[in-house]
Amino acid sequence: LVTGDLGWQIVLLAFVAKFGLTLLAYSSGAPGGIFAPALVLGSALGCLVGYLAQVMQGLPVVGDAVTENLTTYALAGMGAFFSAVVQVPITSMVIVFEMTTDFNLVLPLMIGTAVAYLVSNRVASGSIYSRLLDWQGIKLEADGIELNRWTRLTAADLMQRQVETLPSEMPINEVIQAFSQSHHRGFPVMHQGKLVGIVSQSDLGKTTAQSTQSTLADVMTAPAVTVQPDASITHVLHLLNQLKLSRLPVTEGSRLVGIITRADIIRAESEHLSGQTASAPISAPAYEVYRTRAPAIGRGRIVMPVSNPRTTPQLMRVAIALAERYHYEIECVHIQVVPKEIDPTEARVDIAAGVTLLQQAQAQAPHLSVHTQIRVAHDVAQALLAVVKDRHSNLLLMGWQKTSFTNQYVFGTVVDAVIRQAPCHVMVTRLGQLPQTRGFKRWLIPVAGGPNSQQALTFLPALLKLGQPVAVNLAQVRPLQSPERYSHQKLAQAATQLRQAIQRPVNTLSITSDDVATAIITLAQEHHSDVILLGASREGLLSHVLKGNIPRQIAQASDCTLILVRQAASQGLG
Repeated sequence: LVTGDLGWQIVLLAFVAKFGLTLLAYSSGAPGGIFAPALVLGSALGCLVGYLAQVMQGLPVVGDAVTENLTTYALAGMGAFFSAVVQVPITSMVIVFEMTTDFNLVLPLMIGTAVAYLVSNRVASGSIYSRLLDWQGIKLEADGIELNRWTRLTAADLMQRQVETLPSEMPINEVIQAFSQSHHRGFPVMHQGKLVGIVSQSDLGKTTAQSTQSTLADVMTAPAVTVQPDASITHVLHLLNQLKLSRLPVTEGSRLVGIITRADIIRAESEHLSGQTASAPISAPAYEVYRTRAPAIGRGRIVMPVSNPRTTPQLMRVAIALAERYHYEIECVHIQVVPKEIDPTEARVDIAAGVTLLQQAQAQAPHLSVHTQIRVAHDVAQALLAVVKDRHSNLLLMGWQKTSFTNQYVFGTVVDAVIRQAPCHVMVTRLGQLPQTRGFKRWLIPVAGGPNSQQALTFLPALLKLGQPVAVNLAQVRPLQSPERYSHQKLAQAATQLRQAIQRPVNTLSITSDDVATAIITLAQEHHSDVILLGASREGLLSHVLKGNIPRQIAQASDCTLILVRQAASQGLG
């Protein structure tokens, strides 16, 4: 192209072909590059301009003089085109000059690259490389400093929200056993719900034979170095490297809300580099338009969406029972949905009804710390998940309407999304249609040995405060094909542990059936149950719950109150 020996038809064909093949190669992911194609396209375009100039001057397009002029046009076009595409006029001029070392090209190169830069910058500012990064979700300032999500990550984005902790009064022998049974190399140490220190394997290594009779408070590192949830990733990295730490507890006031390890940071960086965090959100973030704050004195937090005046008082009773048992705060949230074409920050909404509903819920628990807020959002589920994340919640308590049954959703779009994505414990309550005089007296708890069933049993002592229990029935549904897999001894052990926890009689029921939902409904009818407390298990029950069989059939065939519990990713109440 730069020799000027090709005819204008070949040059035009080369320009069109190279342009199309460059787009094809890049869009397919093939390593075709952009730098070299830009130089080729620029030289072809410059050569075509040279041919046009010769024709306009009435000169023949053959001969040594014409060829020399075409070479100048081609090289100047190469510099100008690259300057326009990449927005680097000086670099473009230097690159072409170094290819030729011809001082006669300096003036046309300076003029061409400068004009091309100014015109292209006026049409569309920014180089092609910054545009490509922008399409991948990576934002750049004018000086090239990256402003993508990775640089804006905070401790709340990185931390694990469910934390395994150890009490400060635990004997050293039990601490050693806890380390041997866990993959963690360190634990936060708690005393009366507050973080008092941290213990690592190196701390245990310093213990002597005499100190094995002491407690964890004697060997832990105190006070623990902590960060706030809004701490930047640079601050977190600085503390980890400067103090040579492997983990950092994250606290909100005196409350432990999470922990960050070096593995969490490596995982976040890997996700960023692989592009998994670059996808745009489905809908705009929710916008907070109203809130009240009570003293942050609880050991955890329950988030409870408030929307229905008829069901809110009963749900609030459940929240109060759990908050009193575990010393939790309650966060009542009202979500007002606006159409997707309206930005939540610009929507005009009437919050009077929502404020009244929140105040009524707040008035039910004057002795507890009850926070309230109203958010405007496009999607209720995403707004609730944002509240759970922002407020570092331990439990999400929500109601479930009986009417929303479809083949696609088990509980409905909102509850299904929350159950799948919420990082905390989730309790879904469908209030029954039984007379109020019966209350919460007769409980049926199907168990199958899974973690969610265990979590349901953990919540039971608090839930029994909702009424004066007359009967607590622990039930086991055994399949017809292999009933021996389900041991009566395990059911009896579970009943014994539950009796010790609730200080009340516990009955055991065992039924053989391949239809778990029908068996539970039958037991509820035979024993006149008021409440069915259900935890999805790993031995058959979970698959039924995910497919919708159990909650659908129970809700359709029973007037009992149904409470479904889904445990968080890690054990414990945080």
